[in-house]
Amino acid sequence: MALLPDTLIMHGQLITVSMLLLAVIILFSFSKIRMDVIAILAITAIIMTGVLSPTEALSGFSDPNIVLIALLFIIGESLVRTGISFQMSEYILKIAGKNDIRIIVLIMLSVALLGSVMSSTGVVAIFIPVVISIASRSGIHVKKLMMPLCIAALISGMMTLVATAPNLVVNSELERANITEFGFFSITPIGIGVLLIGLIYCIISRNWLISPKQAQQAQQSPSRRKITDLIRDYKLTGRAHRAQILTGSPLIGRTLNSLHLRSQQGVNVIGIERWRKFRKVLIPVNGATEFIENDVLLLDFAHSEADYRQFLTTNSLEPKVLRGEYFSDQVKEVGMAEVALLPESSLYGKTLNEIDFRSQYFLTVIGIWRNHTALETDNLFEEKLEVSDTLLVCGDWGSIRKLQTRTNDFVVLDFPADIDDVAPASSQAIPALINLAIMIVLMVSGIVPNVVAALIACLLMGITRCIDMTSAYKSIHWPSLILIIGMMPFALALNKTGGIALVSELLKSHLYSYGPYIVLTFIFLLCSFVGLFLTNTATAILIAPIAINIALDFGYSPYPFAMTVAIATSASFITPVSSPVKTMIVAPGGYSFMDFVKVGIPLTILVLLVDLLLVPVFFPF
Repeated sequence: MALLPDTLIMHGQLITVSMLLLAVIILFSFSKIRMDVIAILAITAIIMTGVLSPTEALSGFSDPNIVLIALLFIIGESLVRTGISFQMSEYILKIAGKNDIRIIVLIMLSVALLGSVMSSTGVVAIFIPVVISIASRSGIHVKKLMMPLCIAALISGMMTLVATAPNLVVNSELERANITEFGFFSITPIGIGVLLIGLIYCIISRNWLISPKQAQQAQQSPSRRKITDLIRDYKLTGRAHRAQILTGSPLIGRTLNSLHLRSQQGVNVIGIERWRKFRKVLIPVNGATEFIENDVLLLDFAHSEADYRQFLTTNSLEPKVLRGEYFSDQVKEVGMAEVALLPESSLYGKTLNEIDFRSQYFLTVIGIWRNHTALETDNLFEEKLEVSDTLLVCGDWGSIRKLQTRTNDFVVLDFPADIDDVAPASSQAIPALINLAIMIVLMVSGIVPNVVAALIACLLMGITRCIDMTSAYKSIHWPSLILIIGMMPFALALNKTGGIALVSELLKSHLYSYGPYIVLTFIFLLCSFVGLFLTNTATAILIAPIAINIALDFGYSPYPFAMTVAIATSASFITPVSSPVKTMIVAPGGYSFMDFVKVGIPLTILVLLVDLLLVPVFFPF
């Protein structure tokens, strides 16, 4: 009888935890309060109930998985800064165009393939900036693409045995029960079936989460102008030309300043295409730039076509094709921006020639906006600067930034939208790929824990200048981490108050009279229910031994039940709080709690049907 008060206390605590968990879910579903704020409130409340001590409730802050997620945000930002994410998005768009179905299929296949050999959390960290770039460049709302990314990352856990931690947990339970373990590709046939269903489902449901207004806004042009808009507004269309220096040209070996091309022939040399390390690059020019044979000059020529042809003949130049999208394609090497003189500048009333603008700032002025219109003149550099003038400058992005940060005369009014795709550390792309490969090899091989592998990769990213400390700190999405940390105490509280044990005992005592398919269904649904509140790894730890013991007690093979636990724990689609994979996309995708419910419930049912259809085929009862 002495145990009765303890039992009553435990039951009372279980009811308290359950009510608190229900309140959190209700707050999530209304989306009136930020999810990370709700998570902090949940930590505070669970400490106040006395179920967990402050140390237990705050243990998530020291959890290696939380540190791992933070590190993976930094890895993802390194891939953005080195241009790798842009290249990946460019490759997908090159194949799929702007067709949302093809883009979704390519994203999901890429994520599932990569996620089969490395952490799905890491894959999501890599692909979030890729998806954002694809969405902005294709005019497709990011909500339409970020959810398929998440679903594919979760399904990738069903591709191989090492793809996700729950698979290894299930395998460990088989070993603990002295049962032969699964092979590396045992789960793959079921995973392929789930991936196929997931692809079809994501294509069908791609418009469920966005309103017609949101879709229309995504297709509209960005508020910031692009380089092509600047060319149009400053009436520069038709003025740009490309010409190659031929053998015997008088330009060879001469510097730009010594030729006086601008003052004598009205020609502005904006850039030079030159072969470097087996590839052609567009390099900026200044007065000391020396021309060499086979250079391709990018020219701004304001005079007539006849004058241009005469210029080519005189200087032994061969005209080259200049496509309309040239500046957009070369945006990494050459940029444009509008700048204005500061009120205290001493340059008012002076001409660009008097200022010696190009030699001073390593930029070329190609247009002046005056009195609400572009100034049309054949001799731009003899125009005296006025108070209201806005200058359109052209050159490398670094010089454009320096114009604002290192002088007291100019302010950059706005960078064009094209700069969003420019990688500030593009020269470090190869080291970034090597660092990423090192992390993947360390994770797959298991030589060190995943968090150590990610930490090594982050240190290498810093050493190789793929990312700086400021960018690293800014890249971490703290609300996502707080959300995960805030939900972790519920796993400990439910286990401590006997909630999981109570459910498993009830399940075991009531399923004996039913067939294996019903038992398999209940195991799957139990994993799905527990997975609403716990991480998939915690769910596997709790349910895998229950499923194996039920199978052995009922005289069934343990393999289909163990495999169902592995499948069901990866198929945790319904809420955003049970997996870092889902939590990480909440903010960049702009999702609410109910978005996951709306998409997750039908998909979970579909995966259940696939599980019931395929698992008994490959793992008979």
